[in-house]
Amino acid sequence: MSWTPAGSADGSRACRSWRWLGVFVLDTGELHVHVHENRTSAPRLGRRVRRHWDRLTRTPAVCSTSVEAFDAMVQAVRCQTARAALATLDSALHLGVLQADDLDELFAAVPRRHRVLRRLIDARAESGPETLLRLMLRAAGASFEVQVKIRGVGRVDFVVDGWLIVECDSREFHSTWADQRRDRRRDQAAAALGYATYRPIAEDIMWRPGEVQAALVGLLRGRAARGG
Repeated sequence: MSWTPAGSADGSRACRSWRWLGVFVLDTGELHVHVHENRTSAPRLGRRVRRHWDRLTRTPAVCSTSVEAFDAMVQAVRCQTARAALATLDSALHLGVLQADDLDELFAAVPRRHRVLRRLIDARAESGPETLLRLMLRAAGASFEVQVKIRGVGRVDFVVDGWLIVECDSREFHSTWADQRRDRRRDQAAAALGYATYRPIAEDIMWRPGEVQAALVGLLRGRAARGG
C-alpha cells in the first residue's frame, strides 16, 4: 500500500510511500490515491490503483508530512484486514509517524467495527511480523511477554509461558553466516538457562500464518502433555 494525497490543484502529488516512512504494510502491491473532492476523474498512473474520493480528515498544509501520514493511516485501517491494520498501527506508533494523542481522532474517523483494534495496539512491536505473531499467541491462549531482556542472551521478541523464546527472523537481519552464528550462540546461551527457542521466518508469519500457528500450538501442547 502506497499513498498519494490530495493537495495540489489537480488533486495529485508525488507518491509518499509507507516504505519511505518505514511504516509496515502487509501488501504493498496496490497504490492508494486520494483524489481531490472537486475532481470528476482521477489521474492515470499506469499501475493497479485504489482511488479514495472522500475528504481528508485533516486539512493539508504545504510541506506537511504529518497530515499526509495521518490520513494515510486512516485509509490503511479502513482498507486492510484487521491483523494487517493493527501491524501498521503498531509500526506507525513505534516509529513516531503516529502519536498516541492521535488515536482518539483516528478511531473516530474509521468505521465502528475497527475500533476494537485500539485495545490491541502495542507500540513496542519493532516489526509487522512481531505484531502478527503476537496475535497468534493471543489466539492460542498463551501467556507471553514482549521485548524481554535475558541476562547472557540479550533482548528477545517474546517469552511464552516462561520457557519458550520466539524470535521473528527476517532476511534483513538474519541472512549471513555471521547472523546465523550470532543467533545460534544466543539460542545456546538461552538453552543453558532452560529456554527453548522457536524462530519462524517473517515471510511465513505474513503469508503462511496457519503453519506458524500450528507450530506454536504444537510446542505448547507438547510441553503440557509432558507435564511441563
